[in-house]
Amino acid sequence: MVMVDGSLDAEKIAGYFKGKTILITGATGFLGKILVEKILRVQPDVRRIYLLVRAMDAHSAKQRVECTVTDTELFCLLKEKHGKGGFELFVEEKVVPLAGDVIFENMGLDAPRLEELAKEVDIIVNGAATTNFYERYDVALDVNVMGVKYLCQFAKKCANLKMLLHVSTAFAAGDREGLIMERPFKKGETLREGTYLDIDAELRLVGDVKKELERQDGGDKTKRERKGMKELGLERSRHFGWSNTYVFTKAMGEMLLGQLHGAIPVVILRPSIITSILRDPLPGWMQGTRTIDTIIIGYAKQNLSCFLADLDLTMDVIPGDMVANAMMVAMVAHSEEQGAEVMYHATSSLRNPAPYGVLYESGRRHFYENPRLSKDGQVIPTKEMHFFKTIASFHLYMLIKYKLPLEILHLVNLLLCGLFSQLYDDLTRKYKFVMHLVDVYGPFALFKGCFDDINLERLRLTMTKTSPEDDMFNFDPKTVDWNDYFYKIHIPGVLKYVLK
Repeated sequence: MVMVDGSLDAEKIAGYFKGKTILITGATGFLGKILVEKILRVQPDVRRIYLLVRAMDAHSAKQRVECTVTDTELFCLLKEKHGKGGFELFVEEKVVPLAGDVIFENMGLDAPRLEELAKEVDIIVNGAATTNFYERYDVALDVNVMGVKYLCQFAKKCANLKMLLHVSTAFAAGDREGLIMERPFKKGETLREGTYLDIDAELRLVGDVKKELERQDGGDKTKRERKGMKELGLERSRHFGWSNTYVFTKAMGEMLLGQLHGAIPVVILRPSIITSILRDPLPGWMQGTRTIDTIIIGYAKQNLSCFLADLDLTMDVIPGDMVANAMMVAMVAHSEEQGAEVMYHATSSLRNPAPYGVLYESGRRHFYENPRLSKDGQVIPTKEMHFFKTIASFHLYMLIKYKLPLEILHLVNLLLCGLFSQLYDDLTRKYKFVMHLVDVYGPFALFKGCFDDINLERLRLTMTKTSPEDDMFNFDPKTVDWNDYFYKIHIPGVLKYVLK
């Protein structure tokens, strides 16, 4: 149970960040950008925001932050407020890019810079992650697990640290059915009975497998290692009960944070699928493609005839600005709570569920009313899409439509002495790729769990509304009309910012 004392309003939340110094990792990602913009917009008197980014040196780090963060359309309101020259000066004063990486001890920073940071930093936000479901196991462990360890080590050196907020994912809880509680993982806990997760043993295993792959003769060693590490990630994930390497290593990161944080106040925020901005600063703005957006993109391009999804199932989604709002309110609520470890689900499936059918119908409506045009100006007719409710039904479809014709092509190719070898190899590779995607993403697309958010609801109840400005930090999913959001905001956003 989470108890939050006192009431919070927009003025108090924004005021908390005045004079504070914040270190943010993962700021070049979608959620990181939204958070940076929000802090700068609601509290221009924030002392400093350090952004740790992968770069060769300070100059490269500055260029990367400018290109991928502050120069984006997301900062439109700040640019309007300050003017072009004023905005650049404001950002230069408030935002400090750091060339480093969470995968290294001390984040790859030199001793003088580390010492300076340790004296200044009030809040650490860890948003750095690799979100690839089929990531190399060594890479996923470095970023999602060891990165947490090194940040914890740094946090303990910070003289004035008020709290550490760690962004995880709701799906770290595993592919479960029923109500999933806001509960941290215990040391060694897994999703498969009779197994125990030893993180150090997993790190040693990676080293051993790499050595074994290195000893093998023939072929491209780089490709062999990449393939071997990816397969090892899936194998270990499934051995312990998780469906993919991403959610497995994020769960491990949570576990490690629970062991190491000591007296440091910690908030673990688990968002579900983060979608485009609902309200401010730019409704519909987004970056990258979510799994659910495959439906929209397939409709837009008319190159996707079928999709693995049950339209009656709930797709747990939450707009990006609501996640950033929840992060900021949680920072204020749990600042200086010595030794606290609090978990929040930033999710919608319990309080305002959105079925896949809502997204599909919104897409149909949008494209019938706003048909896409081909390069020569012709209207692209909108076709219906077929959905498979189970992986078994999808496999049967692929067998009949693609696998059997491939086998016939294989026989013809043998009879004609390899005349169609290149075509057969190409089509076989594509078939295997699709089946691999279904294997990796299938459990996610057909997820049947429901995320409890009682902790976040208690946090919401501490917020008072005495003026219109108090909606500035809204993160209540009950306030979202999903039909309206997908039709008027999210789908146009995908088309504008993703399908440029």
